[in-house]
Amino acid sequence: MAPRLTVAAFLAQAGPLLDVRSPAEFSQGHRPGAINLPLFSDEERAEIGTLYKQAGREAAVLRGLGLVGPRLQAMAAELAALPPGPLRLMCWRGGMRSASVAWLAEQLDRPALLLDGGYKAYRRWVLELFERPWPLRLLGGRTGTGKTDLLLGLAQRGVAVVDLEGLAHHRGSSFGGLGLPPQPSSEHYENRLATALTALDGAAEIWLEAESAQVGRCRIPIGLWRQMEQAPVLEVLRPLEERVEQLVRIYGGQDPEALAEATRRISRRLGPQRTAVALAAIAAGDWPLACRQMLDYYDRCYDHDLGRHGGRQSVALDGLDEAQAADQLLEQGLVRLSRLPAGAPAGAAGPDRCPPPPAG
Repeated sequence: MAPRLTVAAFLAQAGPLLDVRSPAEFSQGHRPGAINLPLFSDEERAEIGTLYKQAGREAAVLRGLGLVGPRLQAMAAELAALPPGPLRLMCWRGGMRSASVAWLAEQLDRPALLLDGGYKAYRRWVLELFERPWPLRLLGGRTGTGKTDLLLGLAQRGVAVVDLEGLAHHRGSSFGGLGLPPQPSSEHYENRLATALTALDGAAEIWLEAESAQVGRCRIPIGLWRQMEQAPVLEVLRPLEERVEQLVRIYGGQDPEALAEATRRISRRLGPQRTAVALAAIAAGDWPLACRQMLDYYDRCYDHDLGRHGGRQSVALDGLDEAQAADQLLEQGLVRLSRLPAGAPAGAAGPDRCPPPPAG
């Protein structure tokens, strides 16, 4: 019989991690890096669940065996083709689905490990993780100061960084999703953040961007958000012209109609005059003028949000690209290199995370 492990012990093991829940369950949220090997389709899972409620466990089990039986050969071939090492298996509660696949693996002489409590236990572990105290430091700055690029430059130099926007596939404004992949669910965003944080456990300080409570539709977990509100902020200062250039670089190549629609979404906050000027500028391809209309609104939002955080220090980075700015922060001692165990990654790039977007 396959051993059952706690979440921490299960994740610490080597070997392929297989999530045998249905595709819809997996899409809603999963452990980053897991492979979906569904025992049932979404429709089959719904059918068996209904049968269980109406006719009892035995009828549901028999129907499940009838559905899975014809597919055992193909599933066995998939298991045999996986890389060496114990197969780590998880389903919703760590019950029959993962145990059934463990039995099949053992017929192939592939050792298997089960997650005790399944994905449900993993989710409890994720949410508890955000309640732990973390040595957070925030990088702030008005829109267009290149905060995300700077954080990624710091990560390349060995600073412990969690890229909140990259993990969310969003730049954090009405325009933030343009040109990026679809966002994960908030549930899966939490899973990604948990993976990124645990990779940095032991760092003297962990840097994040000063964000609102939501990054697009992804909500920052409340436990982490409370700590972010108390964390000290290093505010990046850049001249207005440099900020406009940064925004034109990011958004100038986007679809004009998508930019116009994003502008209309915040028209009540921009006001009728600024909205009209911005829409006319977008139609004319005058990206600097369009960006300037947005900055007044976003600057006021940023200044209001920054007041909620802990201690604040400012640094001027006029004329420096992200590499030069990262070097300056390290040279001035404003940011420290992480002191992680040998082999641990410093920057947070989760295993199922898309390349980071350029951001303001």
